[in-house]
Amino acid sequence: MHAYQSAPVERTIQTPSSEMRLLSNSNKVFWNLTKLSISNQTPNVLVKLQPASYRSKSTDGGDGPEASTKQKLLTYPVLPLNETLQRFLLTAQPLLTPSEFEKQKKITQKFEENEGEKLQSLLEEVGKCEKNWLAHRWLTNAYLKYRDPVTVYVSPGMTFPYQQFKDMREYVKYTAQVIYGLGEFKGIVDAGEIPIVKMGKNELDNSQFGKVFGTCRIPIRGTDRIVYNPSSNYVVVIYKNHFYKLSLYDSEGNLLTSATLAKQLEEIRDAESNVGVPYGVLTTDSRDNWAEAYEQLVKNPENAATIKTIQGALFTVSMDECIDLKPGQETNQLILGLIHGNGSRVNSGNRWMDKTIQLVVNPNGNVGFTYEHSPAEGQPIAMMMDYVVKKMAEDADFGSCGSTNVECGPQKLSFAPLNDCVGQWLFYANRNIDKLVNDLQCNVLKFPCYGKNYIKKQKLGPDSFVQMALQLAFYKIHKVPAAQYESAHLRIFENGRTETIRSCSNESLAFCKAMTSSSASLQEKAGVLRQAVVAHQQYAKNALQGIGVDRHLLGLKLMALENNLPVPEFYSSPGYTKSMHFRVSTSQVATLYDAFMGYGPATDDGYASCYNPRDDDIIVAITCWRYNQDTDPDKFAKALEEAFLDMQSVLEQTNKPKSKL
Repeated sequence: MHAYQSAPVERTIQTPSSEMRLLSNSNKVFWNLTKLSISNQTPNVLVKLQPASYRSKSTDGGDGPEASTKQKLLTYPVLPLNETLQRFLLTAQPLLTPSEFEKQKKITQKFEENEGEKLQSLLEEVGKCEKNWLAHRWLTNAYLKYRDPVTVYVSPGMTFPYQQFKDMREYVKYTAQVIYGLGEFKGIVDAGEIPIVKMGKNELDNSQFGKVFGTCRIPIRGTDRIVYNPSSNYVVVIYKNHFYKLSLYDSEGNLLTSATLAKQLEEIRDAESNVGVPYGVLTTDSRDNWAEAYEQLVKNPENAATIKTIQGALFTVSMDECIDLKPGQETNQLILGLIHGNGSRVNSGNRWMDKTIQLVVNPNGNVGFTYEHSPAEGQPIAMMMDYVVKKMAEDADFGSCGSTNVECGPQKLSFAPLNDCVGQWLFYANRNIDKLVNDLQCNVLKFPCYGKNYIKKQKLGPDSFVQMALQLAFYKIHKVPAAQYESAHLRIFENGRTETIRSCSNESLAFCKAMTSSSASLQEKAGVLRQAVVAHQQYAKNALQGIGVDRHLLGLKLMALENNLPVPEFYSSPGYTKSMHFRVSTSQVATLYDAFMGYGPATDDGYASCYNPRDDDIIVAITCWRYNQDTDPDKFAKALEEAFLDMQSVLEQTNKPKSKL
């Protein structure tokens, strides 16, 4: 019998994770349920960032630092149970045999008529008392209770366009300009000038922009916590595993110029010739391992003060050791370096993975963010990258406007001499990160033949088109459909996070079967292609309005757990477990630049695929696990490229004008 694997949020709320010394393959299935929101299927969902054009105010809503003006946001609803269960059955059907589906319908009906009715009443009562019944429960159960490392499993990497530094001076200058740009962006957030965008008549919540600067996750056995420091005035620079506090502002609160920051970065580089103890690698380990090491570290007042300063920084800046780029592997090395730092002997110790924002800059030209996902979705991070890259490209003197009055130079943050106990935790962390680095495989596909402009000319939605290509690529290799995850933002609701778009459907399965059939005609293939894309678009449209499956079903299960009731049989049924075993975990991160996001796969036997559909090309970062013999990122990339070309061929051959003769 197939060993069904439930989603990570389900596991973490059922049983506390056992204490862990060394990572094993058995629990390497966490994927980020809230990777990013789809952005260009629905009008006005994605802000086209224009520097110096911000005028609207934003608010936080209570789960983080407060902002200035209250937005007009909706209350997150409790959906009708019957409608959710009907949607669930439709999404489970393509993953089940006919006999399994008939059994699933009976299990679902039993759940609706018995435990489901009681749990629905409990959830409705909670919904009456809370503006967003999901938000704090999602943060706690999907993130803070999760015990595997944030490295790979939770935190994505977001690349900048590749840089070519002539020398170290240019490298330092660039790093200082990016730091300056992030400080400038922070000023826009603080002024409440991030534009408020509407989806239809509804405003989209901007509170997440106020939750990323100065924010840090704190390791605690069982359940982590988050601290917010939005009024912080410094960053922490990490160089050769040494930590330095670097002020961003003068005594009057004016942002320092990039040249002033660069001078201080040079001071840090000049001060260190030897590699320090890699305390940062502890943050890459499992959360309970790190929590125990953390308890030992902070017993010493010197360590406690240093760690508190790191946690309070607006963000960290990792000035990495240069590594050689292998020909043909440059983009793969770029994203992997951001995801995990390439191991204990490279740059994994030059990190603090608990920080929401880590800027990583390598002298080899690899630049980007490592982003701890707990407090917010990825939109603030993507917009920061767009903002800084745009300003640097358009203004040769970017960073020159500001103060040169340095109140205090860079201050080294010292740790106490390493003791045997912490040394043992370092041994475990080094061993675990090296295994994780070895296990993760990557292929960044840059598909050059067309992009979203071509797809739009076919009168199809680019996001849904790519989603169907991913379905087809998986089907080509594995001959079965994959439960496929895509996140839709819930920003029309106060403190909204995400809902799942279940991309596998009866329509997508019919499309995959037709496209791989030798007997299906071109017209049949074109018809099912369009039907599959339209079906996905409709599901996505509903999900953006909070009308989905996954969050409602999670809420019902949480009601059982919170009220000490047994978890219903429904949650272990084949339809539920199969449809929650997301073998393809996806998100769209759209930017005009040659940049992309990447992260680890959802399951042991699946893939992660994060894509940037630009006007005339498509970039897809694909990852999977080396230890699974059935998955291979190179094969998936090849199959995906074939899928894109096959879909184009079908459309072009069926769009030819008919002869008048």
